[in-house]
This record gives sequence, structure tokens and C-alpha cells, in this order.
Amino acid sequence: MEQQALTQKAITLLKELISIQSFSSEENKTADAIERWFSSFNIPFKREKNNVYAFNKYFNDSKPTLLLNSHHDTVKPNKAYTRDPYNAHVEEGKLYGLGSNDAGGCLVSLLATFSHFYNAKDLNHNIIIVASAEEESSGPNGLNSMLPILPHIDVAIVGEPTLMQLAIAEKGLVVFNGTVKGTPSHAAHPNNNNAIYNTIEALEWFKNYKFDKVSEALGEVKLTVTQINAGSQHNVVPAQVDLVIDVRVNDKYSNKEIADILQAEAPCELEPRSLRLNSSAIDKNHALVKSGIALGRNTYGSPTLSDQAALSCQSLKLGPGDSTRSHSADEYIYLNEIEEGIDLYIKILNGFLH
Repeated sequence: MEQQALTQKAITLLKELISIQSFSSEENKTADAIERWFSSFNIPFKREKNNVYAFNKYFNDSKPTLLLNSHHDTVKPNKAYTRDPYNAHVEEGKLYGLGSNDAGGCLVSLLATFSHFYNAKDLNHNIIIVASAEEESSGPNGLNSMLPILPHIDVAIVGEPTLMQLAIAEKGLVVFNGTVKGTPSHAAHPNNNNAIYNTIEALEWFKNYKFDKVSEALGEVKLTVTQINAGSQHNVVPAQVDLVIDVRVNDKYSNKEIADILQAEAPCELEPRSLRLNSSAIDKNHALVKSGIALGRNTYGSPTLSDQAALSCQSLKLGPGDSTRSHSADEYIYLNEIEEGIDLYIKILNGFLH
């Protein structure tokens, strides 16, 4: 199929995906639509829960493997929508609808790219595509659940809106529950160990703390106190103050290293909720990145989290659309962004796979 026809078919699929409600863990009907895409190209596919995946025709165990991945779940539409979030319609070159930008445009562009290369012989990498579920919720039945099933992955492209620029690194995330303790008492009595007053020192410490290692692509680790809670009534000094600390981790640290450092040094008790959402990166000199740079693409570090966090291999975040539109009211993607996305994906892979 010529590229223009492939692009139109991808846009038609995106309109169908938009029209189907597909909140995280409720993606069964969009998975059905993706199955129909593969069937229309006579491409064998498999499905694991709501994850749909396929291998290129000449898959060879002796070759390294490239993973193409994007997701088909969405967040719930926010209350500021002025359009029907499930009415996929085009106005002035913009395709409106929930999930159009995050990450439907990326997904259909990658599906088109995979279909373009499916029958190709003599590629230097195998290609696997996974249209994954539960990305928005970091749920247990998303890409992370697929990795034990799939062959070893050597490098990956994760489709998220980057304006088709090369996100060569992505910050990880650790959220900590913090506890500042004190002595509970009646407010009328003296108390030199008031947990709320003790929190002042802890907040100053977090405000001023700096991690030593700075990343070229991602800059500093960013630490932010985002929640605070204490007390039940006006005349009782509480026994403790509860904090939540959000830490965005650069590619110089693992999440476990961040946890070890903060638990040893912070002036309060800290417990990480999870250590699995690590930072991601790919060498700027990797052939996949070089292929994109040769086409005039720029490199940068991404502050937002994606399914890259589930991968242990080198990975590149790349896709049509603009991250600032994600989760916004009246979400949209330009039709020419999808056209450009498919064209650039194919050109980048042509430079990488041959």
C-alpha cells in the first residue's frame, strides 16, 4: 500500500478509536479495532488481555529486536470540554477527540509504520509492535505485563507526542509518604515537641535539598513537597504530620538510589510508594538517534512519564502531536502531524534498519 493510502487508513482508525470509550483497564473495544487493523493487512497478531501485538514476517531469533509501542487507553475527559470527547471530527485541519493527541496519533502512525515494514526482508533488526493498555494508570496489565511474554528487546521507540523531536531521556518518578512526628497534647499545655512546628525544619530541608548529579539531557533531580495533612480539631496538637514528596529522577540515578539517599538524610521518616518508574535514556550516538538527527530532528530530555519506565533497554520517545495538549480539554491533533509522523517514522527506520 502506498504511503498516502496508508496514512488515510491510519487516520480512519484514529477516528474509530476516538469514538470508543477506552479508559485504563476498559480498552477491550479499542483492542478489537486494532485487531481489525492487523486483519485488514493479513498480519498475524496476538492479544494478551487488552494488549495487541505482532511480529514482522521475517522475524529471526539471531537478530536484535526493535520494539514499537504506544497505548490506546485514555484518561477520563476533564470537565472543561466544550465538544463531545467521543465525536471524532475535523475542523481547520485539526482532528478533535479524547485520545487524539495522547496517544492515538502516535499509535496509528506506528501501526502504519509497522505495516509498511512487515513484509520487508533483510532488515538488521526484528520488529515487534505492542499496542498497549493501562499506560495512563501505570496499571498491572499494560506494557509491563507484556515484557515476560515477549522476546528480548534491544531498543524501543515509545510513541508519545513529541512534535516528532527525539526525546532521548525521560525522568523517572518516586513518590514518598513522609511522617514528621511529635508529642500529642492539649493545645493549652506547654509542648516543646509539636509535630507541626517540627515540620517547618523538614519543609525547609526539602526546599533546599539538591542532588549532586546533573544530567545533560534532563538537568537536576526535582524534589517537590506536594501534600501536607495533620490535625483533627483546634485544641489538640497532633502526634504527626503526613507529607507527600514527589521526586522526578534524572538518568544519573536509579529510583532505589534516590530512596536510599533520602531515607538516610531527610529529617523525617520516608517510605517510597513504588520504585518501578525509573528514568529512561538512549545514547545520543545510538544509530536510531543518529538516523533521526540526520533528518533534522532535535534531541531533548522529557519531564513527563510514559511506558518507557517499564523498559530496561535503551528507548527513544518519539511521536506526532504536542505533549502540552495531552489531558487538556478539546484535545486535538493536526492531520498533517500524523502524515508527517508516518513519513518520519518510516524514514528514520529506513536509516536504522538497513
